[in-house]
Amino acid sequence: MKQAITLSGFLMGECWPLDGFVKPLTLLGFRVYVAWVFFASGLTKIQSWSSTLYLFEDEYTVPFLSSELAAYLGTAAELVLPVLLVIGLLTRPAALALFVFNIVAVISYPYLFTIEGAGGFWQHVFWGAMLWTVFVFSPGKFSLDYWLWGRIQTRNHAV
Repeated sequence: MKQAITLSGFLMGECWPLDGFVKPLTLLGFRVYVAWVFFASGLTKIQSWSSTLYLFEDEYTVPFLSSELAAYLGTAAELVLPVLLVIGLLTRPAALALFVFNIVAVISYPYLFTIEGAGGFWQHVFWGAMLWTVFVFSPGKFSLDYWLWGRIQTRNHAV
Protein backbone atom coordinates (compact mmCIF):
# COMPACT_ATOMS: atom_id res chain seq x y z
CA MET A 1 0.00 0.00 0.00
CA LYS A 2 1.32 3.41 -0.94
CA GLN A 3 1.80 6.03 1.73
CA ALA A 4 0.07 9.36 1.39
CA ILE A 5 2.20 12.22 0.14
CA THR A 6 2.86 14.68 2.93
CA LEU A 7 4.07 18.26 2.57
CA SER A 8 7.40 17.42 4.23
CA GLY A 9 7.77 14.36 1.99
CA PHE A 10 7.09 16.47 -1.07
CA LEU A 11 9.54 19.19 -0.02
CA MET A 12 12.26 16.65 0.77
CA GLY A 13 11.81 14.92 -2.57
CA GLU A 14 10.52 11.61 -1.23
CA CYS A 15 7.86 11.41 -3.93
CA TRP A 16 10.01 12.71 -6.78
CA PRO A 17 12.09 10.52 -9.06
CA LEU A 18 15.19 12.47 -7.97
CA ASP A 19 17.41 9.74 -6.67
CA GLY A 20 16.36 7.22 -9.28
CA PHE A 21 16.69 9.18 -12.50
CA VAL A 22 16.82 12.98 -12.37
CA LYS A 23 19.76 13.26 -9.96
CA PRO A 24 21.99 10.76 -11.84
CA LEU A 25 21.06 12.36 -15.17
CA THR A 26 21.91 15.82 -13.84
CA LEU A 27 25.25 14.60 -12.48
CA LEU A 28 26.01 12.96 -15.84
CA GLY A 29 25.17 16.23 -17.59
CA PHE A 30 27.52 18.14 -15.27
CA ARG A 31 30.30 15.59 -15.84
CA VAL A 32 29.97 15.61 -19.64
CA TYR A 33 29.68 19.39 -19.95
CA VAL A 34 32.67 20.21 -17.74
CA ALA A 35 34.71 17.42 -19.30
CA TRP A 36 34.00 18.80 -22.77
CA VAL A 37 35.14 22.30 -21.72
CA PHE A 38 38.43 21.14 -20.21
CA PHE A 39 39.16 18.50 -22.86
CA ALA A 40 38.61 21.02 -25.67
CA SER A 41 41.05 23.35 -23.93
CA GLY A 42 43.62 20.54 -23.70
CA LEU A 43 43.20 19.76 -27.40
CA THR A 44 43.80 23.42 -28.24
CA LYS A 45 46.99 23.37 -26.20
CA ILE A 46 48.46 20.33 -27.99
CA GLN A 47 47.55 21.67 -31.42
CA SER A 48 49.98 24.55 -30.99
CA TRP A 49 52.53 23.66 -28.34
CA SER A 50 54.68 26.72 -29.02
CA SER A 51 51.66 28.97 -28.37
CA THR A 52 50.92 27.03 -25.20
CA LEU A 53 54.46 27.52 -23.92
CA TYR A 54 54.22 31.21 -24.77
CA LEU A 55 50.97 31.57 -22.81
CA PHE A 56 52.44 29.85 -19.77
CA GLU A 57 55.57 32.01 -19.95
CA ASP A 58 53.91 35.38 -20.55
CA GLU A 59 50.18 35.26 -19.69
CA TYR A 60 49.67 32.72 -16.92
CA THR A 61 51.46 33.09 -13.60
CA VAL A 62 51.16 29.62 -12.09
CA PRO A 63 52.47 29.68 -8.51
CA PHE A 64 55.34 27.38 -7.44
CA LEU A 65 55.92 25.81 -10.89
CA SER A 66 58.10 26.64 -13.85
CA SER A 67 56.14 27.73 -16.89
CA GLU A 68 57.17 24.64 -18.87
CA LEU A 69 56.23 22.20 -16.10
CA ALA A 70 52.92 24.04 -15.59
CA ALA A 71 52.20 23.74 -19.33
CA TYR A 72 52.85 19.99 -19.33
CA LEU A 73 50.89 19.32 -16.13
CA GLY A 74 48.01 21.58 -17.12
CA THR A 75 47.67 20.03 -20.55
CA ALA A 76 47.87 16.51 -19.14
CA ALA A 77 45.19 17.35 -16.56
CA GLU A 78 42.92 18.78 -19.26
CA LEU A 79 43.28 15.67 -21.40
CA VAL A 80 43.16 12.89 -18.80
CA LEU A 81 40.83 14.04 -16.02
CA PRO A 82 37.87 14.84 -18.33
CA VAL A 83 37.99 11.30 -19.73
CA LEU A 84 37.72 9.92 -16.19
CA LEU A 85 34.78 12.27 -15.53
CA VAL A 86 32.86 11.19 -18.64
CA ILE A 87 33.22 7.46 -18.07
CA GLY A 88 32.69 7.90 -14.34
CA LEU A 89 35.87 6.15 -13.23
CA LEU A 90 37.63 7.55 -10.15
CA THR A 91 35.12 10.33 -10.55
CA ARG A 92 35.41 11.98 -7.16
CA PRO A 93 39.23 12.27 -7.27
CA ALA A 94 39.02 13.49 -10.88
CA ALA A 95 36.35 16.07 -10.01
CA LEU A 96 38.34 17.29 -7.00
CA ALA A 97 41.53 17.51 -9.07
CA LEU A 98 39.76 19.52 -11.80
CA PHE A 99 38.14 21.70 -9.13
CA VAL A 100 41.58 22.59 -7.73
CA PHE A 101 42.97 22.94 -11.27
CA ASN A 102 40.14 25.36 -12.05
CA ILE A 103 41.01 27.48 -9.00
CA VAL A 104 44.70 27.53 -9.97
CA ALA A 105 43.71 28.54 -13.51
CA VAL A 106 41.73 31.50 -12.18
CA ILE A 107 44.50 32.57 -9.81
CA SER A 108 47.08 32.22 -12.58
CA TYR A 109 45.31 34.36 -15.16
CA PRO A 110 45.08 38.00 -13.98
CA TYR A 111 42.95 38.96 -16.99
CA LEU A 112 39.97 37.23 -15.33
CA PHE A 113 40.04 39.91 -12.61
CA THR A 114 39.51 42.75 -15.08
CA ILE A 115 36.22 44.15 -16.36
CA GLU A 116 36.89 42.59 -19.78
CA GLY A 117 37.68 39.20 -18.26
CA ALA A 118 34.74 39.06 -15.84
CA GLY A 119 32.72 36.79 -18.14
CA GLY A 120 35.54 34.25 -18.13
CA PHE A 121 35.77 34.49 -14.35
CA TRP A 122 32.09 33.60 -13.98
CA GLN A 123 32.49 30.69 -16.39
CA HIS A 124 35.13 29.29 -14.06
CA VAL A 125 32.79 29.78 -11.10
CA PHE A 126 30.07 27.87 -12.97
CA TRP A 127 32.43 25.00 -13.84
CA GLY A 128 33.73 24.93 -10.28
CA ALA A 129 30.19 24.65 -8.91
CA MET A 130 29.47 21.72 -11.24
CA LEU A 131 32.72 19.97 -10.29
CA TRP A 132 32.08 20.50 -6.58
CA THR A 133 28.56 19.09 -6.97
CA VAL A 134 29.91 15.93 -8.64
CA PHE A 135 32.57 15.60 -5.94
CA VAL A 136 30.08 15.99 -3.08
CA PHE A 137 27.22 13.87 -4.47
CA SER A 138 29.28 11.21 -6.32
CA PRO A 139 28.98 10.51 -10.04
CA GLY A 140 25.57 8.85 -9.77
CA LYS A 141 24.18 5.69 -11.31
CA PHE A 142 25.40 6.44 -14.83
CA SER A 143 29.07 5.78 -14.06
CA LEU A 144 31.63 3.00 -13.91
CA ASP A 145 32.22 3.84 -10.24
CA TYR A 146 28.60 2.97 -9.44
CA TRP A 147 28.79 -0.28 -11.40
CA LEU A 148 32.15 -1.30 -9.87
CA TRP A 149 30.98 -0.45 -6.36
CA GLY A 150 27.90 -2.63 -6.89
CA ARG A 151 30.08 -5.54 -8.04
CA ILE A 152 32.40 -5.13 -5.04
CA GLN A 153 29.42 -5.06 -2.67
CA THR A 154 27.93 -8.17 -4.31
CA ARG A 155 31.25 -9.98 -4.06
CA ASN A 156 31.70 -8.99 -0.39
CA HIS A 157 28.21 -10.22 0.51
CA ALA A 158 28.83 -13.52 -1.27
CA VAL A 159 31.90 -14.24 0.88
